[in-house]
Amino acid sequence: MNQINRLLKRAALLAVAFGSLQVHGQSPVKITVAANQPGARISPHMWGIFFEDINFAADGGLYAELVKNRSFEFPMPMMGWKQTRLDGADASLLVVNRSNADGNNPRYATVTLNNDKGRFVLTNEGFRGVGVEKDHAYNFSIMAHAVSGDVNISAEVVDEKGSPVGHTEPVKVAGDWKTYQVKFACSQTVDKGKLNVVFTGKGSIDIDMVSLFPEDTWKHRPGGLRADLAQKLADLHPGFMRFPGGCIVEGRELLNRYQWKKTIGNVAERQLIMNRWNVEFSYRNAPDYFQSFGLGFFEYFQLCEDIGASPLPILNCGMACQFNSAEVASVNQIDPYIQDALDLIEFANGATTTKWGALRAKLGHPQPFNLKMIGVGNEQWGEQYVERYKLFAAALKKAHPEVKLVTSSGPDPDGDRFNYLTQTMRTEKAGFIDEHYYRPPEWFLKNASRYDNYERGDTKIFAGEYACHIPDASQKDTRPESHNTIWAAVCEAALMTGLERNADVVQMASYAPLFARTDAWQWRPDLIWFDNLHSVATPNYYVQQLFATNRGTAVLPTHTDGKSLAGQDSIYSSATLDADNHRLIIKLVNASASVKTVSVNVLGNTTGKKAEWIQLSGTDKLAFNSIDHPDVIKPSSRTIAWTRDNNLKLDGVSVNVIVVPL
Repeated sequence: MNQINRLLKRAALLAVAFGSLQVHGQSPVKITVAANQPGARISPHMWGIFFEDINFAADGGLYAELVKNRSFEFPMPMMGWKQTRLDGADASLLVVNRSNADGNNPRYATVTLNNDKGRFVLTNEGFRGVGVEKDHAYNFSIMAHAVSGDVNISAEVVDEKGSPVGHTEPVKVAGDWKTYQVKFACSQTVDKGKLNVVFTGKGSIDIDMVSLFPEDTWKHRPGGLRADLAQKLADLHPGFMRFPGGCIVEGRELLNRYQWKKTIGNVAERQLIMNRWNVEFSYRNAPDYFQSFGLGFFEYFQLCEDIGASPLPILNCGMACQFNSAEVASVNQIDPYIQDALDLIEFANGATTTKWGALRAKLGHPQPFNLKMIGVGNEQWGEQYVERYKLFAAALKKAHPEVKLVTSSGPDPDGDRFNYLTQTMRTEKAGFIDEHYYRPPEWFLKNASRYDNYERGDTKIFAGEYACHIPDASQKDTRPESHNTIWAAVCEAALMTGLERNADVVQMASYAPLFARTDAWQWRPDLIWFDNLHSVATPNYYVQQLFATNRGTAVLPTHTDGKSLAGQDSIYSSATLDADNHRLIIKLVNASASVKTVSVNVLGNTTGKKAEWIQLSGTDKLAFNSIDHPDVIKPSSRTIAWTRDNNLKLDGVSVNVIVVPL
């Protein structure tokens, strides 16, 4: 009897064990890809980028100027500067305001040397320091006017201890205002150095526009963009670039809004304003955050052309940020805002015989920039926005029916404001409705099927700003980059499969924000982190890159049990045909922590016997890339055998792209 009981107990244990094995060894998720039934065309603009000057993305970031407050135009005109008198120098500095004569760049400094002893030194702290690299060349320039006597100017970069690592020879200032330029190399790499402008001799001079640029800028343009950051944008292969924002477009009030006409032409004549992110968050105040507009609309258009992205400028529609002041221009005074939009189209596309086309040619670009779309407002909402949008639309559609209009759906992806704007803008036949979603991981996973049953029609969706926000409490690391985890990237990829699967509805999408300084950020997560000398691509960056470089030209039907694969057993998928390069592209996202097997059955001929499998994954959901450790999460690639039926084991928390030759 005891032996029978033991056998029965053993059988029960085996049954439990076998049941457990069946749970962990579940049958594969089956997915069928109809490679012989291409569907909706995928827009070449599908995956793009969104630039806003937040987190010191422009001044102190992509715009390569190393001098902060170079023309003494900050409200505190000597912010960022320090005066030192050495070896008996008797000198003074006076900031002069000539606002009646020059409203855009009213201030300059007068330096007076009362004796010819020693040195008078003006030190600029840069943007959280001045970063230079060993054996690299730098261009120092300064505008100066000799008032009296004989004064010489030289420049030097010093390290954190004040020791020179690069310097120029003294240059004598003579005559009226002109720009003096000197090139020099640095003997050491310094992350947080300073720039010293040294004055010797006896006399008085006026100075303005003190500047230091690396010679190795993007495309080697003098006074241009930081090369490593611009290259990271090019490596994304974006279909479009939305600029200049974002909330920057609105301003906290209308006086502080972005006005594109003030950002073109001579950089010395571009009017500086306070960056709204200077005071937006009390816990992340940045009192030295201003917009010099050295990176202006001409440079934005030029960058779009450089990286092969269609330009998507966003313009103020007569409304300031509704979260801040809710200030609006009265309807009977909206014409100047509309005229700015009409003039921008002429600036971008107009013949060189037109006023604004001629200016574009004068700036060095006689050929048009081929502008095809323009945004009216940013995250505006309510009847006041609709009223102003209708005025814009009537004028723009009449003058330029070839240019599509992008319109707001408000700051949220649902709710009464969203529903009202979405329905209204469809009625108005807007080209694109711009939807934004900054949400937690669960939202992204749940909304992978968001557009499966969306209304189809002439008005398309632009997913203009999105990022998965991991709750702060879950972070184990205090580094700024720590919110850009592999888990966040995987959740975004899950949503992106749904965007791609519905390419007939969603025709553009861009992660936001784009850039952030590790020592001067206001918002996170962000796609690319940087400091004075380094930059790092996040896991989120690699997801964007994988989708953009493996876009395809048409959607292919994919299904499991007759349904789209959007969360069944934590698997998400989409597939595309790349007719241009004769490829089948299958994207598979595993949002679970465990390995999952997916059985892929392809309908149609695949001539290749091998396929490329690109994978982005991490064993720790909260793993991220940092400036110090940039390669923790990176895509890997391998070649696999490929047949009509394939069982693929997907790592936990992974994004997988299978590229099959056709």
